[in-house]
Amino acid sequence: MIAINSLTFAYPHASPLFENFSLSISRGETWAILGPSGCGKTTLLYLLAGLRQPIKGEIKIDGELLARPRPRSGLILQDYGLLPWSSVHENVGLGIQVRKFYGADGKHTPENYLPKENVNHWLQRLGLGEVEDKFPSQISGGQRQRTAIARTLALEPDLLLMDEPFSSLDAITREDLQNLTHSLCSEQNLTLVIVTHAIEEAVALGKKILLLSDAPNQNAKVFENPSAGQSGHRTSQEYRELCNVLWKDMQRETA
Repeated sequence: MIAINSLTFAYPHASPLFENFSLSISRGETWAILGPSGCGKTTLLYLLAGLRQPIKGEIKIDGELLARPRPRSGLILQDYGLLPWSSVHENVGLGIQVRKFYGADGKHTPENYLPKENVNHWLQRLGLGEVEDKFPSQISGGQRQRTAIARTLALEPDLLLMDEPFSSLDAITREDLQNLTHSLCSEQNLTLVIVTHAIEEAVALGKKILLLSDAPNQNAKVFENPSAGQSGHRTSQEYRELCNVLWKDMQRETA
């Protein structure tokens, strides 16, 4: 689904974060991006979202060159991105309202709108029906994150990009939403790419883990984690061993 070919990227007047970097992600896979602060985790996510463009190289999604934000890519940010003056119901429906003006390709008025039923479906699916008339300031952090997820899924994406979405939540809510994310990706056949700074979260969520090092990143270092999302994975020996391997590897990369 995603092909990154010989990508080089640097911010103005700064050293490259990526240099001749390549990576391939297949449809339906769940990936976690892990690495030290400043290594380019969020930048890579923005490149995949079409919000940044490579200096050299290319990114293709489903064989098409990514030159701008892609309508079927959903991006969920750490601060949720909810409108504080809008209700939960209005926030979930925001993307559909925008799509009415710009169309499925982001440039032309659409002939067919996404159904409004998508909003009610995802409100109920994510347990937000009882708070749909409340404002973001009146609901919990977990409910705000569920609202952001519902808004994204109402647009029927095939690629879900998440930037440290659970970092500000308590441990129980965080694990609940991690499990929910896995279930939704499997249910909707979504490709997931999630950025995290937590080794335990990466091992819990990513069936493949991309470990970035201090810049410039030139080679994709990928760890296989096929049991992610399965019942009992978090308490398994395999989980603990992979956490230890990643911890030691990150120490070596930043030494």
